[in-house]
Amino acid sequence: MRILSLTEDNKIMQEEAARLLLEGFAHAWNDWNECLLEVEESLLEDRISRVAVHENGQVVGWIAGASNYGGNVWDLHPLVVHKDYQGQGIGRALVADFESCVSEKGGMTIFLGTDDEDNGTSLYGQELYPDVLENLKQIQNRNHHPFGFYEKAGFTVVGVLPDANGFGKPDIFMAKRVAK
Repeated sequence: MRILSLTEDNKIMQEEAARLLLEGFAHAWNDWNECLLEVEESLLEDRISRVAVHENGQVVGWIAGASNYGGNVWDLHPLVVHKDYQGQGIGRALVADFESCVSEKGGMTIFLGTDDEDNGTSLYGQELYPDVLENLKQIQNRNHHPFGFYEKAGFTVVGVLPDANGFGKPDIFMAKRVAK
């Protein structure tokens, strides 16, 4: 597997990244044109867009992010790995590569949000107010929620937005300092 920059002139890889998004995040992106637009936006200035390419030439993973806070913080969004290739270290390799890219650009922190819309954590379906932070301290992973993957990759839970996706469906915020 190789990790490469997704470029404006490689329309085939752009379409493969969009297909990954459509298949991997059907609940969020269910329109082909929206997926293509998301990929195209990842190619703008102050962005990082990288793909994992299998030895057979197939794009099997995609990660992207945007600069915030004057380049100090990078928002990782999205990360997707083809379902047939999950659990093989591709996501972890993409995150490590993304960290290197952020570090090269002088970034200090990577930030992400990971929604819980399908009972992936103990926060799902709960009334988190008024003690949001106390409830967040008790978070537990259920059903292989992505926050467990990100914890293994060195990210820390730094906050939560209750009801971001409807009642009891929070967005969990995570961050990681990039080594310099």
